Amino acid sequence: MAITQEEILQDYTAMGDSVDLITGIIAGNKLQDQTDEYKKSTVSRNVKHLELLVAQDYWTDEDMTDVNAAITAGNTYVG
Repeated sequence: MAITQEEILQDYTAMGDSVDLITGIIAGNKLQDQTDEYKKSTVSRNVKHLELLVAQDYWTDEDMTDVNAAITAGNTYVG
């Protein structure tokens, strides 16, 4: 089953949301009222989400620079 352009755009948008959440948690701007354990769990889930999506074969010329940086930073943050 082929993926549509709309679905690719949805995935790319979702990746951006995960990047924003990961970088926000690391910067201390998001989930400030949560425990470190919760923040690390959230970052870990979002990193896994990004890793699954970035590995898909339907990407063409989308810029994955921020996605790859968030994966690296998230993995470092989680330890």
